[in-house]
Amino acid sequence: MIQTDINRRSLGVNFNERGEAEVAIWAPLQENVEIILQDKQTIKLTKDDFGYWKTCTKEIKVGDLYKVSLGDDKVFPDPASVSQPEGVHGFSKAVDVQQFKWNDSNWNNLPLEDYVLYELHTGTFTTEGTFAALEGKLSYLKELGINAIEIMPVSQFPGGRNWGYDGVFPYAVQNTYGGPEGLKHLVQACHDIGIAVILDVVYNHMGPEGNYLGAFGPYFTDKYNTPWGNAINFDDEWCDGVRKYFVENVLMWFRDFHIDALRMDAVHAIKDFSATHILREIKQHVNKLMAATGRTHYLIVELDLNDNRFINPLDQQGFGMDGQWVDEFHHALRVTAGEERSGYYSDFNGLVHLAKSYKDAYVFDGQYSPHRKKTFGIKADNNPGKQFVVFSQNHDQVGNRMLGERTSTLVSFEMQKLMAAAVLVSPYLPMLFMGEEYSEPHPFLYFVSHTDPELADAVRKGRKAEFAAFHSQGEAPDPVDEKTFEESKLQWDLLQQPQHKTMFEYYKTLISLRKQEPALKHLNRNQLNVEINEQNQTLLLHRWHEGDHILCVMNFSKSPQPATLPTFKNEWKKLLNSAESIWNGLATAEDRNGAVVTIQPESILIYKNSHE
Repeated sequence: MIQTDINRRSLGVNFNERGEAEVAIWAPLQENVEIILQDKQTIKLTKDDFGYWKTCTKEIKVGDLYKVSLGDDKVFPDPASVSQPEGVHGFSKAVDVQQFKWNDSNWNNLPLEDYVLYELHTGTFTTEGTFAALEGKLSYLKELGINAIEIMPVSQFPGGRNWGYDGVFPYAVQNTYGGPEGLKHLVQACHDIGIAVILDVVYNHMGPEGNYLGAFGPYFTDKYNTPWGNAINFDDEWCDGVRKYFVENVLMWFRDFHIDALRMDAVHAIKDFSATHILREIKQHVNKLMAATGRTHYLIVELDLNDNRFINPLDQQGFGMDGQWVDEFHHALRVTAGEERSGYYSDFNGLVHLAKSYKDAYVFDGQYSPHRKKTFGIKADNNPGKQFVVFSQNHDQVGNRMLGERTSTLVSFEMQKLMAAAVLVSPYLPMLFMGEEYSEPHPFLYFVSHTDPELADAVRKGRKAEFAAFHSQGEAPDPVDEKTFEESKLQWDLLQQPQHKTMFEYYKTLISLRKQEPALKHLNRNQLNVEINEQNQTLLLHRWHEGDHILCVMNFSKSPQPATLPTFKNEWKKLLNSAESIWNGLATAEDRNGAVVTIQPESILIYKNSHE
């Protein structure tokens, strides 16, 4: 395991208790490395072990702007910069990351099983697109019932418009959002109101513009390819410096920014054949940090492998990740709701696979996948429900459609309510995508603001080529055009309109039920039963905890359908009917004859039964 101090950042420019700047730049193949301050003053660094160039000086003050010279007129921003006030090509700003007046000592994260997640993009969540403006919406999220926000990547990217996956400074907080101080202030505000903060980070690739890492050292390897070019070097020559760079990045977010959890983007694209996988090593260091601070932090991964080795505990030779996204639940749900079975949806048959995901999390856990053209997956029988994050939409599933359509414009109002409930009554962690809770009709499109004209043009052409077969739907929006970004912003004034306000109240009610009802709150995958009727397109999800039972009767068809309630000593009590007029449905009352209930089209009935 690499050696690093869990108590403080060591890379880049940091300040000790005497106010001195401690500098460490990893550039193992360079012959001369210097710090150049904005006023042209030069500070020489001395080469230390393992390729680190270091010094301790009072010549650098907090707030100073600087770059790193590698000789021969090669001058770049600091790869470990915490702040890039002038963007990806400008000077780095010296920041004391430990200098913030935190007031959240009473906060120690929430139990993972209690998380109700809300994914958002800082730039489009509000009109202003800043951390400060986001703070103004926290009371709204609290009223909705959200207790964990998942923020799409904020590491410095080129320009001011980007999803965040083109970041090139993993340590630096996007200047147009509010920089490092703005993020810390947001985290403090979230903790004040009882909301955990999950930060999306990208450790599988770097963006193209402003990516100067390769100039400093072997951050990349040509041993492997990823969809974004050469892989990050986690197991080739000089990989120790790269591993330390990313391990320290994780520790910084948790220790210095008080982030509660990380969502790691596409970890299946991380190539590492080391004896200790980088994810496992990250977990080992996080465990040491938690033991030292007493604070709890989670690591959640996006994973397209259906391999529970990633989420199995360290003592079972797993990588120790606390949870993962489950795209297959999303795919099965959307096909059940009427999505065309094309592309990666072609593997999913709808209701049967949705029932399987409720029971097994993974739909493919050892079967042949026609889309992948291979046997795929492994069973995850012993992994608890809290390890799986499910959703009916997210930034990828919306934004990677050519026109960025949200569910609100693809299915009926009734089906939107049914899909929301299907997620929120699952034995997994539910995640909403910003705006779905009030049926936001604006799309979430793909957008960038590269300052390199050639790169911007390449992205534009690439997006058009990607959707060349979809011309019947119109032209792919120009990702570089600022209007594409503006069109993706939420329309908060819609909450004043009856239909959107109704949807918000419906989501609020569902989330409240999930938190209040023991059978929904406890994520025991063994106390669950699913029955389906393919002909009627109905699904009965029965969950229980001790003496409390919840029955969710779902009708995905466009016609009323009968369903038989299980026989219990006590009567089933109706908790919610999504088709009732209070939710802008057509049902006037529960249509029930003994144990047989008629469920309205595209709706859900939720019942409760309690006994000793």
